[in-house]
Amino acid sequence: QVQLVESGGGLVQAGGSLRLSCAASGSIFSLNDMAWYRQAPGKQRELVAIIARAGTPTYADSVKGRFAISRDNAKNMVYLQMNSLKPDDTGVYYCRAITRTTSYWGQGTQVTVSS
Repeated sequence: QVQLVESGGGLVQAGGSLRLSCAASGSIFSLNDMAWYRQAPGKQRELVAIIARAGTPTYADSVKGRFAISRDNAKNMVYLQMNSLKPDDTGVYYCRAITRTTSYWGQGTQVTVSS
């Protein structure tokens, strides 16, 4: 079992920045990829960024150049630095930990970007 806890969400103005954190605990030895997803009200959950164990990142086109995913394996932490935020970035952001056989989700943290 793996537990994930997100933090760092909040209310910001367009153009502002937030840094989200995800702390993993439990049976974390087999964790491979870590990812951030987001879900706006009434919309499908979408992948924002994913990072492999060695640190190779991949981003959704909508956030390229603005967001940066990173991880600290020694601390079992994953981060999402979000810059130049837009109102369309508003939603609940979820951390996902992926193993060879299953995945785990955090409870999410709200990000609201005002215009």
